[in-house]
Amino acid sequence: DYRFKIGTIGEKKPEDWIVVEGQHEPLIDRMSFDIVQNKLKSRQRPGQTNEISLFAGLIKCGECGKSLTIRYTNAKHPQQIYSCKTYNAFGKNHCTQHRIDYDTLYSHVLRKIRECARAALMDGEAVADRLTNTCEAEQREQREAMERSLTRDEERIEVLDKMVMRLYEDMIAGRISEQNFNTMLEKTQTEQTELKAKVSEGRKRLSDEVQLANDAKQWVEAIQEYANITELDAATLNRLIKEIVVHERIDEDKTRHISIEIHFNLKPIPEVEQVTA
Repeated sequence: DYRFKIGTIGEKKPEDWIVVEGQHEPLIDRMSFDIVQNKLKSRQRPGQTNEISLFAGLIKCGECGKSLTIRYTNAKHPQQIYSCKTYNAFGKNHCTQHRIDYDTLYSHVLRKIRECARAALMDGEAVADRLTNTCEAEQREQREAMERSLTRDEERIEVLDKMVMRLYEDMIAGRISEQNFNTMLEKTQTEQTELKAKVSEGRKRLSDEVQLANDAKQWVEAIQEYANITELDAATLNRLIKEIVVHERIDEDKTRHISIEIHFNLKPIPEVEQVTA
């Protein structure tokens, strides 16, 4: 006698899921996973054919800072090109076209990834050291400014702590009413809470920057896998690349010079490719 209970199968919302992390060996490290997931969320903009562009969310105009959008040149002989969003909307008086063929961009990015991967394979330690030094040089001024700001906030927190003690003393001594005490205490504690949260976040950011050397080594290990890559996909681009910046210079004879900066994650110094049209 076999008895079965037939019920309904439904979908649970993500917030209702029970997730237990760390139970299996991860396929990729957490840093790479987070980078890819965050980038993919920002790349869900379909083009004219309702397809998601491979470089969506990554490619920017080097002059106005807007995105370069993909389109087709014409219906008879369709060719995918990227051009500046500002130029498309407002014309050449606001920005130049910054036109670059999809195939040209694709081949340059693919080649640069292979070059960096092979360099990392040849001398990974030297590449990691260079990345660390570059990041530290770029972030030194920002770090010093943040340190000064955090020091001021921490000094202010100490002042507020003393103010709270004086408020209690004044209330006990009858120098202020309980109502005034509660009002002033609430205001002081609100400022304390905000400053402590700000300091905590700032200290965490500074601590994260100390991990630059470790992050650089992870980047080297990650890109080594792509020494013989033959095709690009969104996951690879989002794991390795922070953004692609396209600059345009036009000579007096109307010759267009396009330079492509490929900014890798954890690599502020751009790898530049020149294209003349």
